[in-house]
Amino acid sequence: MRHSGRRVKRATVLAAGAAVAGLLTAACSSPDTTGVEPPAKDWAQLRADAKGQSVNLFMYGGDKGANAYIDDEVAPTAKKLGITVKRVPVADTQDAVQKILGDQRAGKGSGGAVDLVWVNGENFRTGKQADLWLCGYTGLMPNQKYLDSTDPTLTQDFGTPVDDCETPWSRAQFAFVYDSAKLADPPRTTAALTEWIKQNPGRFTYPAPPDFTGSAFVRQILLARAQDEPVPPAYSKKAYETVAPGLWKDLNALKPALWRQGATYPKDQAALNDLFANGEVDMTMTYGPAEVPALVDKGQFPPSTRVFVPEDGTLGNTSYLAVPKNAAHREAALVLSDLMLSPELQYAKARPGGWGAYTVLDQERLPEQWREKFASLTTPETTLPIEELSRNARPELSGDWVGPLDKGWKQEVASAP
Repeated sequence: MRHSGRRVKRATVLAAGAAVAGLLTAACSSPDTTGVEPPAKDWAQLRADAKGQSVNLFMYGGDKGANAYIDDEVAPTAKKLGITVKRVPVADTQDAVQKILGDQRAGKGSGGAVDLVWVNGENFRTGKQADLWLCGYTGLMPNQKYLDSTDPTLTQDFGTPVDDCETPWSRAQFAFVYDSAKLADPPRTTAALTEWIKQNPGRFTYPAPPDFTGSAFVRQILLARAQDEPVPPAYSKKAYETVAPGLWKDLNALKPALWRQGATYPKDQAALNDLFANGEVDMTMTYGPAEVPALVDKGQFPPSTRVFVPEDGTLGNTSYLAVPKNAAHREAALVLSDLMLSPELQYAKARPGGWGAYTVLDQERLPEQWREKFASLTTPETTLPIEELSRNARPELSGDWVGPLDKGWKQEVASAP
């Protein structure tokens, strides 16, 4: 997710994981039997029913660009359709999934507090396994015609089939951020990056998993080792036991050269950004490189800030919008999902000076006026165009990998002497 996700975000995910597992077991063993009626499958009727409804949109609250985009662009546009958007910030998307699972366990088959979730990866998979999501509606959405239905990055979410249970919303690409005034020529490969870290002690660190960005960095290092030890996309204990020891060895080899010698790590991406802004480290990292120009414009990052991706490629993913089955305002949530896929709001999301997040729309399928608008978008020199960012992009592993890798990092790296 973002991010969806990463937008994957963050410090409490391991503790919360046990709670989710318990709720998932209960949800799967005690399915909802309230028999709540699905909304009508006539789009005109859905739009009519949506008028006057409020949508509780649960989303990670730590992305200021995303928050401003929802408040300043999405909410006013939705208001024209008679829909009120209430943005509900959460520290981790898992918090929203827990809330839905808790309602399900309590037998609350309708009137749920969560109407719409910005989601991807393991959180979508967890909800799908527990039968939380309203499925079978995305094909009705008028703006779906602007998507490439054959694009595997839109049909698979961290290895989990989407199966018409969520709507693509935004693309993300993992990247590194540096100050070109201090580092004229950044490392060209992931292997060169690890060598640079060792040769420049104290000038690099990464957020502690399970922070989404820190977790993505660990997976980036894992996949960069794939020439020696290929990583199966689907998780298994055998696969983990095959590839994880080498990963922990590599990450532990970096510890003495990290900021504070790896004795402590930033708690999240925001904390790492602060270290970079204060000049304590020479790099930060992000799953949303389109946000960098705004951070420069606001004065948080210096004007000499630039983005780079190793030539061997970085992780990429798509984040989505999902409607819980028990949502109190399902009609409005579905209509809002489609609205947020519209060329108008996808363009507002992508333009420099706004959030700057990458569109999921296939521009060849757009009307000419919107093709021209998207083509006119310029990429500030402080970041890179999506074509360059996504060159040699690596698909995310199955969401089943995330938890074991986060837990393994804590045991084998953070706790290692």
